[in-house]
Amino acid sequence: MADLAYYLRISNHLAGNLDIKSALRSVKSEIDRILEVDHLDVCLIDDQGYWNTSYEVGLRTSWSRTRAPVEVSPVRDILRGDCDSLLTGNAPEDPRYVFEGADCEPILKHNMRSRVNVAMKVLGRTIGALNCSSRKPDFYDGYAVEQVRNIADILAPYFYALRANEQARREAIMRTELQAREEGLRLGALSLTDALELERQRIGMDLHDQTLADMTRISRDLERCKSREDIQNLRNNVQNCIQGLREIIDTSIPSLLELFGFQHAVRTHLERAIGLGRNIEVDVRDLSDGLIDNLPQAKRIALFRIAQEAVNNAVRHASANKIEVELECRDGLHLRIRDDGHSKAAVQSEQATGGLTHMRTRARLIAAQFDVRYDGGTVISVCLPVSECPRSERVI
Repeated sequence: MADLAYYLRISNHLAGNLDIKSALRSVKSEIDRILEVDHLDVCLIDDQGYWNTSYEVGLRTSWSRTRAPVEVSPVRDILRGDCDSLLTGNAPEDPRYVFEGADCEPILKHNMRSRVNVAMKVLGRTIGALNCSSRKPDFYDGYAVEQVRNIADILAPYFYALRANEQARREAIMRTELQAREEGLRLGALSLTDALELERQRIGMDLHDQTLADMTRISRDLERCKSREDIQNLRNNVQNCIQGLREIIDTSIPSLLELFGFQHAVRTHLERAIGLGRNIEVDVRDLSDGLIDNLPQAKRIALFRIAQEAVNNAVRHASANKIEVELECRDGLHLRIRDDGHSKAAVQSEQATGGLTHMRTRARLIAAQFDVRYDGGTVISVCLPVSECPRSERVI
């Protein structure tokens, strides 16, 4: 009768808990009244029966940190449906628990000697296992198995419902996040398209106002060219026209990036953006051992454009005295642009805000993470994950 009261209290404790971890913690004290345990955990398998996820109270072990294949679980015989229960007085030396490839490190590390494991079933189908462990050898017997079975029968339907609810909630969150990302990417791509159209118009105007005008003037000079001095002046005009074309081409196609690599191209852009007469300290470091120059062209150019935009914001809007650009390999490729400018106030202008939007969109288009924060200036961070890096050059 005493046990029945404990079982009823277990049912009462379950009410109101909306997640498995909280539910397991709430019933631990009542289970201790029925059966002494040093460690209590529940393994739940997925619908396909390939993976199991553990929830535990008592000792903190590696079992609950990540899901694992059913085939490496020490209670795989139960999870596969080969048996309904396991009982041992010395698990570290029991081949059912400790076998080649088994995820048995917690058993050995915490000296879980006695163990009783019982299948948790819903409508006759095994959904997981309830596992009780003690450091004492030969501590549990057949009666303990029946006690744990009764507890498992109470927990199984409740935990099954909680797991289904967790899965539905995760799927809903994932769908919402995916829709938000898709909408953000769509709006960002539209904004970037508008920016690219404006850039094409700017290039067209530069060609019309500068290059076309220069070529027209040179054509007229050809007709009047008579002396060596006239020829020399004509050559100078042609050279100026060529230089102007090169600047326009470098703006539209980053040839320096292709010829000399990312670090040199960014440093050159920094020097051009700063111009003469301004004393701004610059530092461009590539700690990635040139990894960025092995990326596909689209990703390399996208990162370069982000660096360009960040540098332009720092120079034009933040009144920065120092600009740092750094590349680093750490669980992916990290690009950071830091300045010591006027922080938030600098990016509240319309042009700077638009620049941040374009940077964020470029990052999304190459599956990179984008972040901007303010710490004595503006820090823009872009992380290209390992999965997006060249396979032969990945750094983990």
